[in-house]
Amino acid sequence: MDIRDTAFDHPDSETLRAAQRIEIDARYGGDTEPGTKPSASDVPVFVVAYDAAGRAVGCGGLRRLDDASAEIKRMFVTPYARGTGVSVAVLRALEARALERGWSTLRLETGTAQPDAMRFYEREGYSLIPNFGAYVGEAASLCYERRLG
Repeated sequence: MDIRDTAFDHPDSETLRAAQRIEIDARYGGDTEPGTKPSASDVPVFVVAYDAAGRAVGCGGLRRLDDASAEIKRMFVTPYARGTGVSVAVLRALEARALERGWSTLRLETGTAQPDAMRFYEREGYSLIPNFGAYVGEAASLCYERRLG
């Protein structure tokens, strides 16, 4: 597996984010993400995982929250690559990129219809926290945090 720093608006990034959007829309009946949608202008860190055949199979990005923290955005692994370690590799790459930028805390939001994501983040050391930012008051949102280093 090859994890590459890739622009948020790179074609492989866009393809993976579109696949994620289809899956999220199916789980929630449409786009339910509150707040400002991530974009190339506010997600300075984005990585794409490629399998041995060179196919883009996973992605994730970081949006700065403040001087010490960032939010994980658009973490996704294609269904056929799940269970192969891609998600852990992408997450570890994002954590490393965060530390390189001086961000010692990562936060994220996932939804109540994603028990697989909840189990994954908890297994990887993320703790449930009160909803933050645009997620405050959102009943379908669950927020997590991990302090790095």
